[in-house]
Amino acid sequence: WKFPTGVVNEGEDIHDGSVREVKEGTGVDTEFVQILAFRQTHKAFLEKSDLFFVCMLKPLSLEINAQESEIEAAQWMPWEEYTKQPFVQNNELLRYMIDICSAKTDGGYEGFTPIRVSAPDQ
Repeated sequence: WKFPTGVVNEGEDIHDGSVREVKEGTGVDTEFVQILAFRQTHKAFLEKSDLFFVCMLKPLSLEINAQESEIEAAQWMPWEEYTKQPFVQNNELLRYMIDICSAKTDGGYEGFTPIRVSAPDQ
C-alpha cells in the first residue's frame, strides 16, 4: 500500500495537480491544505530532474472508486498499519515521509502554507 501519487500537467500548479491526481486515482474529492516536504533528484524520470512534493489534503468525500487501469486496490487504513508495512519501513524516502506526517499530526511541524501572489503584468 502507498500514498496516491502522480505527475502534474504542464502549467498546472502543485496544489491543483495533487487534488486532481487523488481524484483520478481514488475518486476521493479533496481540498489542498499545504506542502509538507519536497525532494529533488536529477536524471530520474525520463532523464530529467524531478521534484517530488508531499502534500497534505483534506478529504471532502470518503467513498473510494479506484482507477482500475492503474490501481489494483485502494482503501482507507489506520496510520499505524500503513507505517508498519515492510515496504514502507525498508524505503528511506517513505520513512522520511512518515516522520514528517507524524510530526505534522502531533503539532511538531508547520509545513509550507500556500500564499497567493500576483504581479501587475500577470
